[in-house]
Amino acid sequence: MHKHSADIIIIGGGTGGSAAALAAAKSGKTVILTEETDWIGGQLTSQAVPPDEHPWIEKFGCTRTYRQFRNGVRDYYRRHFPLTAEARSQVYLNPGNGGVSRLCHEPRAAVAVLQDMLAPYIHSGRLQILYRHRIKSASVEGDDIRKVTMTNLITGELVELTAAYFLDATECGDVLPLAGAEYVTGAEAFSETGEPHAVAGEALPQDMQGFTYCFAMDYIEGEDHTIERPERYDFWRQYKADFWPDRLLSWTGVRPHTLEAVDYELFEGTERYSLFYYRRIIDSTNFEKGFYPGSITLVNWPQNDYWLGSVIDVSEQERERNLWDAKQLSLSLLYWLQTEAPRPDGGHGYPGLRLRKDIVGTEDGLAMYPYIRESRRIKAEFTVLEQHVSAACRPEGKAVQFDDSVGIGCYRIDLHPSTGNRHYIDISSLPFQIPLGSLIPVRMTNLLPACKNLGVTHITNGCYRLHPVEWNIGEAAGFLASYCLDRKLIPRDVRNTESELRKFQQTLVNYGIELTWPTIHPV
Repeated sequence: MHKHSADIIIIGGGTGGSAAALAAAKSGKTVILTEETDWIGGQLTSQAVPPDEHPWIEKFGCTRTYRQFRNGVRDYYRRHFPLTAEARSQVYLNPGNGGVSRLCHEPRAAVAVLQDMLAPYIHSGRLQILYRHRIKSASVEGDDIRKVTMTNLITGELVELTAAYFLDATECGDVLPLAGAEYVTGAEAFSETGEPHAVAGEALPQDMQGFTYCFAMDYIEGEDHTIERPERYDFWRQYKADFWPDRLLSWTGVRPHTLEAVDYELFEGTERYSLFYYRRIIDSTNFEKGFYPGSITLVNWPQNDYWLGSVIDVSEQERERNLWDAKQLSLSLLYWLQTEAPRPDGGHGYPGLRLRKDIVGTEDGLAMYPYIRESRRIKAEFTVLEQHVSAACRPEGKAVQFDDSVGIGCYRIDLHPSTGNRHYIDISSLPFQIPLGSLIPVRMTNLLPACKNLGVTHITNGCYRLHPVEWNIGEAAGFLASYCLDRKLIPRDVRNTESELRKFQQTLVNYGIELTWPTIHPV
């Protein structure tokens, strides 16, 4: 067994894990970051999800390093790509000009920028990244993790990692059960949280938001790139959920905030909303003519959300079956688009749609990792509830102000259809803060959450799960572990000691983390 040690071990190299590694290394600590896939970055890269952000993102409302990442993506295209003069002159260049974000870009661009941001610490030896490693077990004494054992997914060899602090930045909160940490999954009961949108009756721990295998495609007119008919195509072609207005593989979807049926179209040019435009990551008109044979879009649509089963706290066999079935859904959507999707001209199918395996770096053309919207969540010293951030619950027009804020975020409370066959929950929220109490487990002393696994509920996860918020969570966790090491404290001491809390918050401010919002409106 190989053995390594560092000041801080970060398990999971996603958006939050990468930000945590950057913060901890910047603070002078030795760090080992582990990642299951070939790419760090999570939502931004291996899950292939263009950033979901709030309306003020270009001016304020994110950490300094997240802004550096965003600017780095734009500079990456300006430095290396033959942009048109018009595109190059745009201060807020959007490579894809997609509708979902002011910065739609290829996952590979995000990988390159993240690697550049971490390069000084990798080169100096302060940061080591173990790719293709998954946690196997954790050794715990009392309330402390002493070591974790990782499996090298390529060789099968085991690696033992020891540290003073361990950060769980896995997409599903995988460290929590292995360490015996108290955690929650699924939908809490109204009797537990009092949240207006919590479930009546008993809690539903297996009722979680659906997950999605994203993929990229372009369109080459006159060519035929039809994939092999997926094994489960007949099932998915006919599938219709009771709460859905039509078959899932159709142009009919749902407006999440009203639950009204809505009809989509593939391309722009009709009155219907274009799904190709929705998450377009390359707009070929931004580049010299012919450089890209066609624009590229990222397919993370209502039609490939998978809600027939979860991948958390189920048997390995069930987990693998649900992952495979979710892949079959995404491939079936593509096949339907290529062969049967109704066209405005009365025909059917777009065979020129080409699965871009290179964009996501896989042989099957699907993202390296599924887009996981909902993780295990720690039982925390403080849990953020719907009542703290919902516009409907806060008639004064401001979210609850947290005295122990370690960052900010803003997004609607957005829950996709769930594994319990429950519909969208999409409600207005107010720009909110990230309380330090939500990063502190109720018992464990040297374990911190660093992504979507903080102290939120099934409901508030819906607004705390997006890219800039996860980045802020991870960054705050990285700085917190470092602060505790420097002062020989544990995280709850920082929160519960007024002088230490203020010093820590000032440290965050000095590093460019915003703790409060100006007066702005709900989203």
